[in-house]
Amino acid sequence: MVPVVVDETRNLDLVSALLAQAFADDPVVVWLHPDRSRHLRLFRTLVRRSHGVNATFDLALRDGQPVGAAAWDPPGHKISARAQVLSTLEFMSALGSRAMRGMKLEEEFARRRPKEPHWYLGQVGTPVQGAGIGSALLRHRLERIEGPAYLESSNALNVPLYERFGFEVTEEFELPDDGPKVWAMYRPMR
Repeated sequence: MVPVVVDETRNLDLVSALLAQAFADDPVVVWLHPDRSRHLRLFRTLVRRSHGVNATFDLALRDGQPVGAAAWDPPGHKISARAQVLSTLEFMSALGSRAMRGMKLEEEFARRRPKEPHWYLGQVGTPVQGAGIGSALLRHRLERIEGPAYLESSNALNVPLYERFGFEVTEEFELPDDGPKVWAMYRPMR
C-alpha cells in the first residue's frame, strides 16, 4: 500500500521521534554522537529550533500509522536570534563533549549551500527501508514547491533515490575529525 503524505505542523514531537529512529545508524548522526539515547534530543532541537516555525514538515502515514517524516526549509529561511541561542544551548546539551562536531558540521554544510534562494531538505527519513516511504515524501513536497532544491546526503545508498527526483551531486566531501563522506545535491528549478 502506498503511504499517504500529509503536511504536519502540530505534532513536532512525532516528527522528531520518526527522524531519530530513521537516522539511528546514519553515519553523520553516529559521528556527531554514537549514543542513541541522545538522538531524540538532537532531532527535537533540529525540528523545533533549526527548522522552526517557518519550516514545512511532512508526515507519511500507512494505514493511518506514522511511518516517515521530512523537514523542508523554504527559500530565505532564517531563524530568530532567540531561536539561534536556544538551538545552540540545546545542541550543546544533546551532544555533550562532542558539541564541537555539531559546530563543524554546520560550518561545512553552510559553506556549500547554494547562494541563490532554494528549498532545503534538512531531513527525510523512515524507520522502514525499501517500502516507498521516502519516495512518497519526496514526491509530495517536490510536486508542491517552485524553485530549486538542495540537500546533503549522508548515505551513499540514498544518492540514486535523490537522483531519480532530479537532484545531481555537486560535491562529495568528508567531515573533519575522521568524519563520514557527504554528498551535496542540487535540483535545478523545475
